[in-house]
Amino acid sequence: MPTADDLFRPTAVHAVPDAPETVEPAEPAPGALPKPSGRIRHDEKMTVYVTSDELIHIEQARLALRSGHGLAVDRGRLVREAVALVLADFDAHGDDSVLVRRLTEG
Repeated sequence: MPTADDLFRPTAVHAVPDAPETVEPAEPAPGALPKPSGRIRHDEKMTVYVTSDELIHIEQARLALRSGHGLAVDRGRLVREAVALVLADFDAHGDDSVLVRRLTEG
């Protein structure tokens, strides 16, 4: 099963003729969060539908980050960060993760 780190790391390294050997980055410490992708061009797209209330909460969080912490982030980055956090928690805690608990509530 892929880890959260696998989801945020390129899966292939393309060799360049006569180039020095590529060195893989060191593995993060156990429990470390995956490095966020930040403001880069993303090649993959996924459409997610949210309720009006969920969208308002996302926008309120974005505005709170801007006004209270000086962080100008867009909604996409905010959502990617949230996904990275929940996947890291799932990798670290499995059946005891917040994700499993929330999905099994019912």
